[in-house]
Amino acid sequence: MEQPTTHGASLIFVDGPTLERVAEFPSLVEALRQAHTRRMHCDESMHLSRTQPDGTRNAFNLLPAWQEDEVLGAKLVTYFPGNLDKGLPSAQGIFALFNAATGTPSAIIDGTALTLWKTSADSALGSSLLSRPDSRCLLVVGAGGLSFHAVAAHLAVRPALERVLIWNRSPTRATALRDRLLHTDLGQGRTIHVVSDLEKATAEADIITCLTMSETPLIQGAWVKNGTHVDLIGGWTPQMREVDGPLIARARVFGNERNRILECGDLLAPLRAGDITAEHILGDLFDLCTGLPGRNTTQDITVYKNAGGGHLDLFTARYILARMTLA
Repeated sequence: MEQPTTHGASLIFVDGPTLERVAEFPSLVEALRQAHTRRMHCDESMHLSRTQPDGTRNAFNLLPAWQEDEVLGAKLVTYFPGNLDKGLPSAQGIFALFNAATGTPSAIIDGTALTLWKTSADSALGSSLLSRPDSRCLLVVGAGGLSFHAVAAHLAVRPALERVLIWNRSPTRATALRDRLLHTDLGQGRTIHVVSDLEKATAEADIITCLTMSETPLIQGAWVKNGTHVDLIGGWTPQMREVDGPLIARARVFGNERNRILECGDLLAPLRAGDITAEHILGDLFDLCTGLPGRNTTQDITVYKNAGGGHLDLFTARYILARMTLA
């Protein structure tokens, strides 16, 4: 990954539209792949939350990362789920990047756009290592603010995908996502449908990406056919679950960073129930990007838990600054 020169440079500000202009998924996924060939310490994050009268939880998170003597940084991000009803992103924030040799601030980057690209590229990298190259049908479970970028990222690494199925509790949002996709190049040569029968759609899918805040499993293991890859983005707390324990028990399970994914309900719940042991989690992106086999056969079910992390924000911020120097 080409790196920008930041020592002695002026502080750079990257807003959302600029980030959207300079980023593209194939090169970002490759940058993340290269970054994961060197394991680094993933620092602890700080999470604050407040329960709202309607039972939802607003959250404020600090995600720091320090990459040896090169760069360090932190994302400050809020998560307010009620924002979707106000026409605002549920996740918003900023990322601050510093030169690790001098401690000099080098960039402030729009954290909302950074999160969309980082999270989607993270899952796309997992798919490129775990899903079948001949996958034809993508099922998108959840049509929130991240969903468009997630679909774009999956299609970038699996261009053979020719059908996209969209399920959401609110059909209106699913329809809006479908229409947005159809009005871009992503809709060219593909069929994109809103579906209401989640069980039927699950049985048809070769890749499933889940982007919800559900605390009750939506995808049942009995519905998933052999050979499917399941990408879990939405559930990042111990309470959240997008799939049931039997699916996790059937699958070859990986995630973006081993310690972080163990904090998520989709893996924590079956561990606590005794359905799996810690050894059932076979590896993370650092392992996969340095040669660990992912899929053994075309019939394997694979699960990738995307739990985020400050290191991914740092990798993506470095990529964005490198793209700025080329723009």
